Amino acid sequence: MCGVVGIAGKSPVNQMLFDALTMLQHRGQDAAGIVTCHEGRLFLRKDNGMVRDVFHTRHMRALLGNYGIGHVRYPTAGSSSSAEAQPFYVNSPYGITLAHNGNLTNAADIHDDLFKTDLRHMNTDSDSEVLLNVFAHELQKCATLAPQPEHIFHTVKRVHERCKGAYAVVAMITGHGLVGFRDPNGIRPLIYGSRLTESGQTEYIIASESVAITALGFKVERDIAPGEAIYINDAGELFSHQCADDSRYRPCIFEYVYFARPDAIIDGISVYKARLKMGEKLAHKILREWGEQHDIDVVIPIPDTSRTSALELANTLGIKFREGFMKNRYIGRTFIMPGQQQRKKSVRQKLNPVELEFKGKNVLLVDDSIVRGTTCNEIIQMARDSGAKNVFFASAAPMVKYPNVYGIDMPAKAELIASGRSVDEIREIIEADRLIFQDIADLKDAVRTSKVPTVNEFDCSVFDGIYVTGDIDIGYLDRLEKSRSDLAKKQKDGYIDVNIDAASVDLSGIKEG
Repeated sequence: MCGVVGIAGKSPVNQMLFDALTMLQHRGQDAAGIVTCHEGRLFLRKDNGMVRDVFHTRHMRALLGNYGIGHVRYPTAGSSSSAEAQPFYVNSPYGITLAHNGNLTNAADIHDDLFKTDLRHMNTDSDSEVLLNVFAHELQKCATLAPQPEHIFHTVKRVHERCKGAYAVVAMITGHGLVGFRDPNGIRPLIYGSRLTESGQTEYIIASESVAITALGFKVERDIAPGEAIYINDAGELFSHQCADDSRYRPCIFEYVYFARPDAIIDGISVYKARLKMGEKLAHKILREWGEQHDIDVVIPIPDTSRTSALELANTLGIKFREGFMKNRYIGRTFIMPGQQQRKKSVRQKLNPVELEFKGKNVLLVDDSIVRGTTCNEIIQMARDSGAKNVFFASAAPMVKYPNVYGIDMPAKAELIASGRSVDEIREIIEADRLIFQDIADLKDAVRTSKVPTVNEFDCSVFDGIYVTGDIDIGYLDRLEKSRSDLAKKQKDGYIDVNIDAASVDLSGIKEG
């Protein structure tokens, strides 16, 4: 999962891009990058780390220009090397930089085609570089002295025809304009906004979430539709076009469960309201399965993403809601940690229990989801150590049984605690006294809203094993598991990275900030 932003401004955009990436930091804490354009020259700064650590004053001053794109990453494909931090760049045609959120499911096949047929070289294992080269190759075929909107839209159409999977993309064509487009299923979110300058000119922003738009004082215009592309040229004119022959809304439902900020609006749906409904639905399931004599004394969320659902669950049940864990906000998301031991260690560093909320009570802990189960076990033990009489556990999401192939780092089926296990078997492993999961039908109903009838289907593949792109089989999942399991990542980290770090060299006119 990653966050992307692009700005077509009328004044320097370096600070705006920095601020937008800070608003999207929750979508990726592994690496960050910004590239800007000034008088036909590109200025790049990217490296591993949080936004605040990657960009210092000297870097910001060097990021010149009124157009630019940015990216925050945590890696699901390729390696965690800073050489694979985005944005990526190719010099022909025009000079194109690109940032991508998602995952191409046919990246390996396209990689071979690009090398053998299109005669293009790629320097990393990143599927984002594959996508960039497809875009560049197709645009090259219709290149003129200056690209026209119809050239851009034909290029995106060809990208849709060649690339499968999930992708929300911002790209900058040096000296010509800014492009944003989304895969035909709309799996990953992308939205754009505008604002008027004091002189009456219009500036545009494209971002993964609405929060990055509103925080900068832009007005949200609308979500980019599945399969659609928008193009803002160097004169500040905006063009849009549906570039896919067959498109429909099937966004990833895990965006609403976990990844997006609660104050975000994705495809017209409030993430906050969806999470409230998740809590309400889960409360009704508790009443059905555990009865009104459920013996719960207090509901405690596992911060932060489960707080909204836990609050509404407590209100529906008429039970006290309490903050039982204090969070150290300087520790990253444990879901994103690369290894089990690192995740386990970070839980104790990240959360500290308030003992008086546990002592002698039957506690219901509410989390947004259970993926590997490592953190659940640690948190339940912390509750017991703090004097809880019984520890019940509730997941606002259904059982995560299947790997994700669309850009979320849960690829190895063997590492998913719910894979091949019953609820009671999971309960025993995490050592809870009771355990309950959301039903998938209730989750869908929680996200759906009559105000947005076009969004009726979702990618729920991690829960039901149905992959909306229709190109995933057992062989693909086996290969994915071998390449992206915790063990595979450890082995990859053990190798010396011989890639040239694009964050520290000047290549083809891209100057480090």
